[in-house]
Amino acid sequence: MNRNLRFRPRGPTSNRRFSHENPFVEKVAKLSAYTGRGLQAIISVLKYGLVNATMYTISQLAKSAGVNVETIRYYERQNLIEQPNKPPQGYRQYPEDTLTKVLFIKRAQHLGFTLAEIHALIELSTGSCHEVQHLAEHKLDIVQAKIKDLKRLENSLKQLVTSCQSNPDTASCPVIDALVPVGRRLS
Repeated sequence: MNRNLRFRPRGPTSNRRFSHENPFVEKVAKLSAYTGRGLQAIISVLKYGLVNATMYTISQLAKSAGVNVETIRYYERQNLIEQPNKPPQGYRQYPEDTLTKVLFIKRAQHLGFTLAEIHALIELSTGSCHEVQHLAEHKLDIVQAKIKDLKRLENSLKQLVTSCQSNPDTASCPVIDALVPVGRRLS
């Protein structure tokens, strides 16, 4: 997306380039011209500290994060990300921080964290590392318990497959027999 970032004021001076001694004002003017949002750009700079930051519409944000637009809306409803105010004209503009947060959420989900746990991680991200460590240790305990259960399941399945392989009776199957509750028959 290569746009001309030069700010050119309208009116009698429109043939001259905008120049100002204050680099902050010049950067805000560039951002304002780039996003086409005028005062909204200044508010974003003051609120998020953004100067030459990329702003995204919801569809651009979703595409950049590799998710669906409805996922972004769902995260907003779950208070995982903040929904920007709707400008009088045009689309909501999401700052780069929102993309970072969505990518964080997806990565944490991939690691097995629930959205509730991710919300807690986001809240704790500005707190102490000790609290985050406690949450991660709890998640590790859960994962280790699941691994133990999966290993038991693996051993049981190996035994059932071995029983099946050595079963000469084609009318009955040890795997099916093991899954049917005791005292019942599968018809």
